[in-house]
Amino acid sequence: MENFNVLLVDDEPEFLETLVKRLTKRGLNISTAKNGEEALAVIRGKGIDVAVLDVRMPGIDGIQTLREIKKLDPLMEVIMLTGHASIEVAIEGMELGAFDYLMKPADIDELFYKLQDAFKKRNLQQKKIGELEDLIS
Repeated sequence: MENFNVLLVDDEPEFLETLVKRLTKRGLNISTAKNGEEALAVIRGKGIDVAVLDVRMPGIDGIQTLREIKKLDPLMEVIMLTGHASIEVAIEGMELGAFDYLMKPADIDELFYKLQDAFKKRNLQQKKIGELEDLIS
């Protein structure tokens, strides 16, 4: 599978650093943000394929950040990540368009496979849109 661009958003520096190291070793291009505001700035400035969002962060939380991401790039896939089990938050995230939901500490292999699946879904959606645009023009 080709490399793709992942944005990791978490307010815990040690957790973020560990994820960056482990996912970079698997060939992913990783960007980071420590809060929702920073995440939105990164998304505006870079081509991000998949974001991994912590649900609970200072400032705008993961759910509000998800809403804003979907406004900026409706095709961007987002995986919600939390250490606080809440089925209500999981359901709300999925209703808002999150690709999936994982509990912290996430198994790195499980996260990696979900990232790959999310990227495949994004590519498929982009391909379908391209085909439809070709039919129209």
